[in-house]
Amino acid sequence: MPRKPEFIMPTDEEDARINEGITLDADNPELTERDFLRAVPASAIVPDLASQRRVRGPQKAPTKKLVSIRLDPDLVDRLKQDGPGWQGRLNDLLREAVGL
Repeated sequence: MPRKPEFIMPTDEEDARINEGITLDADNPELTERDFLRAVPASAIVPDLASQRRVRGPQKAPTKKLVSIRLDPDLVDRLKQDGPGWQGRLNDLLREAVGL
């Protein structure tokens, strides 16, 4: 199965229309080099918000068990060739191998 590209490049015509739309949008002007030079970290403006770290809470009903396993690099590379979801596919292969 070929891997789907992560992004699609616009044609030159589409790119020109996109850039024209950016130029015409007065509410959201494109940032300039000067804007970036004047930028300050969020922690300097709102330290309380910037210092908060979001942490995912525990699963309400875990459906999988976290384990660590060592696999040969060529095996992992082959599994990843089919794209995202390789761990789920490995899970299916193992279930089939042990007869579940």
